[in-house]
Amino acid sequence: MSLSPLGTALVTGASSGIGAVYANRLADRGHDLILVARNRGKLAGLAARIADRTGRSVEVFAADLGDKTDRRAVENMLASDASITMLVNNAGVGATAPLLSADVDAMERMIDLDVTALMRLTYAAAPAFVARGRGTIVNIASIVAIGPEILNGVYGGAKAFVLALTQSLHHELADKGLRVQAVLPGATATDFWGTAGTPVEHLPGEIVMPADAMVDAALAGLDAGELVTIPALPDAAQWHAYEAARQAMLPNLSRSEPAARYHVAPFSA
Repeated sequence: MSLSPLGTALVTGASSGIGAVYANRLADRGHDLILVARNRGKLAGLAARIADRTGRSVEVFAADLGDKTDRRAVENMLASDASITMLVNNAGVGATAPLLSADVDAMERMIDLDVTALMRLTYAAAPAFVARGRGTIVNIASIVAIGPEILNGVYGGAKAFVLALTQSLHHELADKGLRVQAVLPGATATDFWGTAGTPVEHLPGEIVMPADAMVDAALAGLDAGELVTIPALPDAAQWHAYEAARQAMLPNLSRSEPAARYHVAPFSA
């Protein structure tokens, strides 16, 4: 059981990059931790450093979330461990190759991790958090969720799913004690880019944010109660206008007749 009054935060993809920064920051805030990633050695080293520095309880759980058996073990932990009060869905991979140059099997593996694993862990955590009356789910999406032209289209579609799922969770469960946040980073200085096919050194420096700064901004957004946090966006009014336009369309998206601009002739038998 957690020794912290804040409970335990389970962070996926925690061995490096954004996940490792979240682990450090959440321990600094007083959370105990469960760190999930494939590389047990890197997890153990990170856990030891955090525990020595903060005095928090830090457990490691080596798992490949693309593997159904490993994934189910993490799901079971989220559903059954009452000490867990926070899930950071950070594990994921990306792609930078255009659609016609991308390997379809790699795209399927990306969907399995970025969409299926995140969805299943969320479905394990959300009912447990609601039953306990509190809990926070942070889903790491990307700016490509609203800008699919920026990178590979399958990656954009996967991150659009993450954003839509987060918005739906908020709509359905915010009044039941579940707090959710979607974080939409831009280019962040991690190993993600090399794995995705474009080393971060090849990107213009002015668009790349250090991982520490990105996570600090995301946590500030969480503290402020934001449902969607875009760390690089200078003017929050732009997001509010975007969201207001979306909300304004909702009542008009499903009607009994096509819009007049389509000039559809009345149906006759």
